[in-house]
Amino acid sequence: MAAKILLLSLIAFASSIAFASDPSPLQDFCVADLKSPALVNGYACKHPKLVTADDFHYSGLHLRGNTSNPFGSFATRITETQVPGLNTLGISIARADFAPGGVNPPHYHPRASEIFTVLEGTVIAGFVTSNPENRVITKVLRKGDLFVNPAGMIHFQKNIGPGNAVAIASLSSQNPGVMTIPIAVFGSNPRISTDILAKAFQVDEQVIKQLQEDF
Repeated sequence: MAAKILLLSLIAFASSIAFASDPSPLQDFCVADLKSPALVNGYACKHPKLVTADDFHYSGLHLRGNTSNPFGSFATRITETQVPGLNTLGISIARADFAPGGVNPPHYHPRASEIFTVLEGTVIAGFVTSNPENRVITKVLRKGDLFVNPAGMIHFQKNIGPGNAVAIASLSSQNPGVMTIPIAVFGSNPRISTDILAKAFQVDEQVIKQLQEDF
């Protein structure tokens, strides 16, 4: 009997992991009420009678993002903040622009897997598997190619073509979040202690201080 209970418990636990994602909607839609002070997992719902087509619409993904920054890339993210109708649907999208040689530095999305689809240009994309293997899996992508980044995996992209590159990232969360590794580590507020980072990266503290100044 005890073994049967343990087995059922393990199945229930595994199922909870397998279906972990943004909460499923319990009605046709739950358009985000961006003015509501209510704190829920996502935004509170606007009254259905106040919903309009504009709550499900966004115009601007055809516009190129400003890549005049040290990374040479820019992501135009469309979440429930820009499109309130995305609230509770568990999806969002982003346009990624790359200047020649531009890089989307190593980063991860804490709440989403990603499908990265190249629309123009040539991009190398990849992710790193978790400890202890830390294997890098990469692929050169051209127009019409896509690459999947599993949730929580550190991943990156670089434009390796002669001109600009454009891609669309489809994400499995209305608010996937992003942790850009160099910014999170060296640009944190307040700063992570230099002695901790020097020990972690096995470099002199002066190197860490210089990196912190850069971020």
